[in-house]
Amino acid sequence: MNHITTTMKLNHLSFPSNDLAASTRFFEQRLGCTSTAHPGYNILKRPGFDIVLEQAQGFQVDWPHNFHIGFELPTAEDVRTLYERFKADGIEIQVDLVRSPRGTRFFCVAPGGLLVEINTRADAPDDVRATMT
Repeated sequence: MNHITTTMKLNHLSFPSNDLAASTRFFEQRLGCTSTAHPGYNILKRPGFDIVLEQAQGFQVDWPHNFHIGFELPTAEDVRTLYERFKADGIEIQVDLVRSPRGTRFFCVAPGGLLVEINTRADAPDDVRATMT
């Protein structure tokens, strides 16, 4: 590493979607993003980084197995609350709520097929939390 790469930060993630409007609504309504619409893409804001959703044109979006993005919550109770809300609202749950060695988590599928992990490390062992940023 050098000075340039140590000062670098995550700026954005960019994903294609087969249904730009539905994907955008999911991120706004379910994950608290704000968005700005542009022709063919939307920019979703999160504290510290952006998500760019682009309308897929000329191809079907097909994510590789286990490719996902993750959002971390402060507590296991927060994860459980969101899990129950997503289930009640009919959001597709890919992996039910589990407590793993890395903390409590579940996986759901956003419109357009993007796998999303919701997790917390609050209940992970101290030695595991110390190795994660």
